[in-house]
Amino acid sequence: MTVPTGSAALGLRDGTLRQADYWAALWRRTWRGVLATSFLSPLLYVLALGVLLGGFIKADPARMEGATSYLAFVVPGLIAAHAMQLAVGEATYPVMGMIKWRPTYQAMLATPLQARHVVAAHLTTIALHLAAATGIYMLVMVPFGVYATWWGASLAWLTQIGVGMAFAVWIYGITCRLRNEEGFGLIFRLGVFPMFLFSGAFFPVANLGRVGAAIARCTPLWQGVNLSRMLTIDHITWWIAAINAGVIVLLLVGGWRWAHTGLERRMIT
Repeated sequence: MTVPTGSAALGLRDGTLRQADYWAALWRRTWRGVLATSFLSPLLYVLALGVLLGGFIKADPARMEGATSYLAFVVPGLIAAHAMQLAVGEATYPVMGMIKWRPTYQAMLATPLQARHVVAAHLTTIALHLAAATGIYMLVMVPFGVYATWWGASLAWLTQIGVGMAFAVWIYGITCRLRNEEGFGLIFRLGVFPMFLFSGAFFPVANLGRVGAAIARCTPLWQGVNLSRMLTIDHITWWIAAINAGVIVLLLVGGWRWAHTGLERRMIT
């Protein structure tokens, strides 16, 4: 479908803010469910894995990347993995729906808005969702005493939002280029689930062997898991932290272009 382009004079900030009413109305209808699932899911995960299972695991900081308990080890990884899953979920079916099943994007692009404005607004809502979900997750963990410092926990929270958005921008671009939802199965089965299991969220990647650990460290999720864990437990190797942060930033910058060019090619011809 051919959709007219927006006004070239409309800036990115102004174009994004013009959509605030639509996304605010959508949030008013769904925020209760978001908060409920964001609170219950992490609490049950932590009770099952960190508290119950962790009680059977002997904590050796030398083998658990500096963590003094399995709970302290697993929490930062779980939150980063939760951010990835949430971001991928928000950037697949909802985006496809606005392109294919409901003419939401067509309606937006029939106004002075450009594709980059539409993408920026949608990604902003995903970022806000990530901030709320991971923020609640982090707050739930406060009584468990897993945070070494307040500033480390704060930076870990920003890291979790960043790694979630690094997935969101790239998956958004992929969704814009898919003609139907069948490709989502491959994304989840070959991408999301293996990374969730083998990117260091539940056990040190060194347990995978030399080759397996090297592959795991090349994944975007490991960058977020590792940085989030180092900041949370205050066991930081700064040059590794700089690499982790740099990879996340590069993914965000490159992914932003991939996302908005994908929507432009799909909707504007």
